[in-house]
Amino acid sequence: QVQVVESGGGLVQAGGSLRLSCTVSGLSFDVYVMGWFRQAPGKEREGVSCISWSGATTYYADSVKGRFTISRDNAKNTVYLQMNSLKPEDTAMYYCAAVKSYADTCLAGEGLYNYWGQGTQVTVSS
Repeated sequence: QVQVVESGGGLVQAGGSLRLSCTVSGLSFDVYVMGWFRQAPGKEREGVSCISWSGATTYYADSVKGRFTISRDNAKNTVYLQMNSLKPEDTAMYYCAAVKSYADTCLAGEGLYNYWGQGTQVTVSS
């Protein structure tokens, strides 16, 4: 059975930073594309970032580009999202997701991911 567990969320002031972690068990992590998504109250879930097997390819939503950085440590079965210069509009539940891929590419579409974590709440005060 596959388990995806996020951590690192919390309450921060605008301009602050948080580092989210996502640890995966029960699969061959090094052949899975990993993605971060978020959902704010009353809004649809949106893609934030994704990273390919090797980390060579990454994607960032325009709203977070230059502020967020995704990385992965395949030896630890963990993906990270470093979030800097946080804004109140970043407030959302953040979800980690995984999908097996036959290519070292990045997949940004929510519907492509098979395994999801329970989410970790990020709240940014103004």
